[in-house]
Amino acid sequence: MDDETAGPDRQIEGEAGGKTREEHRVSGDKVIGKIKEIIHQGNVRRIIIKNEEGRSLIEVPLSVGVVGAMLAPMWAAVGAVAALVTSCSIEVERGPDSEEADEAEE
Repeated sequence: MDDETAGPDRQIEGEAGGKTREEHRVSGDKVIGKIKEIIHQGNVRRIIIKNEEGRSLIEVPLSVGVVGAMLAPMWAAVGAVAALVTSCSIEVERGPDSEEADEAEE
């Protein structure tokens, strides 16, 4: 198994409300592919891209219903950030299962 399909590099403590955070370290040219993989896994509430020093470069909140064309501006922003960094970390905030989240919204 290679870096792109491996689990998170670091699991960050769970938060209230069933949220968890995990961190993935990737090179700049692999950022978009890794983010697509993470979104495909599901339950993603927020993605934060940080540089090597740990400073946040971009934060993208995601909702359960975000798909397709609505992600286009995000991909453009992520691509611009990825072009500027050689290595970065992707911090992922995951919420409870989408079925549980839908029930909580009603």
